[in-house]
Amino acid sequence: MATLTVPGVLSSPRDDAMHLYKAFKGWGCDIIAVIGILAHRDSSQRALIEQEYKVMYSEDLTKRLSSELAGDVKKALLLWMPDPARRDAMILREALSSNIDLKAVTEVLCSRTPTQLYQLKQLYIALFGVYLEHDIQSQTSGDHKKMLIAYITMPRSEGPEVDRTVVEQDAKALFNAGEKRLGTDEQTFRSIFSERSRPHMDAVSSTYKNMFGNTLKKAIKSETSGNFEYALVTILQSAENPGKYFAKVLRKAMKGLGTDDKTVTRVIVTRTEMDMQHIKGEYYKKYGKTLTDAVHSETSGNYRTFLLSLLGPNS
Repeated sequence: MATLTVPGVLSSPRDDAMHLYKAFKGWGCDIIAVIGILAHRDSSQRALIEQEYKVMYSEDLTKRLSSELAGDVKKALLLWMPDPARRDAMILREALSSNIDLKAVTEVLCSRTPTQLYQLKQLYIALFGVYLEHDIQSQTSGDHKKMLIAYITMPRSEGPEVDRTVVEQDAKALFNAGEKRLGTDEQTFRSIFSERSRPHMDAVSSTYKNMFGNTLKKAIKSETSGNFEYALVTILQSAENPGKYFAKVLRKAMKGLGTDDKTVTRVIVTRTEMDMQHIKGEYYKKYGKTLTDAVHSETSGNYRTFLLSLLGPNS
């Protein structure tokens, strides 16, 4: 469920391009006007605006935005402009090369569907001339590396079908590979988590709890650690309730002293056109405060205006 609100006055890509050009002219940029347009256009609309802008003014809109804006609002708007697959590729390339951020890499890869991962891998090599697997191999290690590589290469069903017999077998196999034994059989965890569909993993999670009394998430946390643990938890929670998972990621990024603006930007920008209404609902349910209010209190200026425009009404 997306949160993008439709602008009050219907506007064509050509009109939008003209209004953006006008916002760039003169002394300083009318950032509020820029946000007022771009924050209320979906991925296909933004692509059409970019095309019109190039035709009309013989310059690249993204480059113009980059030269006109600064700080967190610049980073957020530049991340907002591409389509989702290109955006994910850009996030991963930066997190695997210039600013190493394995948490961001894990979050993106382990929360995407097989179709999204396929598109992402195709774009990654087209944009950067290197396979995504190669960059993962060079920047990660151990079970974390094996998990990510398996997760982005193994085919998985995206249908709702669940085989109850296999679900029970998997729940038992995970118990035997973890809580039942001394030490952990990481291979079993990797195999099941990389090969099974989301509905299947959701069923495994509830079956595990019914059979053994403990939650599968708690078992993962006691049996594994570090980025490998984070990958397994991300896969599991993306199967059970992605809205709840991303609500937690946002809460952690805004809790305590200082705000992790990079994470807040990444999650809000990447999920706005997907499931932001669910995330907002889960955030309020878990923390008794709206996500909009949380973002309002933790950010400021044009950056805050842009994020709140993406989040939409406080509901």
